[in-house]
Amino acid sequence: MSQLTKVVTGINTRLSYANIWEPKSINGSKEKYSVSLIIPKSDKPTINAIEKAIDAAIQEGIGKFGGKKPNKATLKLPLRDGDVERDDVAYQDSYFINANSITAPQIVDKHVQPILDRDEVYSGCYARVSINFYAFNTNGNRGIACGLGNIQKIRDGEPLGGHASASDDFTAIDDSSDDDFLA
Repeated sequence: MSQLTKVVTGINTRLSYANIWEPKSINGSKEKYSVSLIIPKSDKPTINAIEKAIDAAIQEGIGKFGGKKPNKATLKLPLRDGDVERDDVAYQDSYFINANSITAPQIVDKHVQPILDRDEVYSGCYARVSINFYAFNTNGNRGIACGLGNIQKIRDGEPLGGHASASDDFTAIDDSSDDDFLA
């Protein structure tokens, strides 16, 4: 891994589809840790760093592309437009990147202390994430992929994924009214 292909996102990156605590298999593939990173289009420093890292990965991957630098437009690229590809308010005015790894990311807080409580880092929170770009050429698919490095939680955010909390689903039950539920 070259330093040219590595990026640490800005503090306004939001985690989505965060499978960061346990690896999961998608359609029978090898189990991986994965996350979709939602990056605001206004975060120009992160977007520019990603574009440069993708270009570096193309250059470093020339061997995988038959020894010639391919036209970037012919490759599958990891930086995607949320306004175009997702019908989801969380992705509006943002780009997104899907990153994955076969090894678990280290997950730390703002003070770089390990986070052990799995409820602390979730889809919807904001984090800085180290990612690395690399070339692939498999079964006719050619492009640049994104590897997941480590995650530093910055702040909480509205949870994504449509899960309601127990307090949203239920009201408290007065212990004196238990007979109502036993019938």
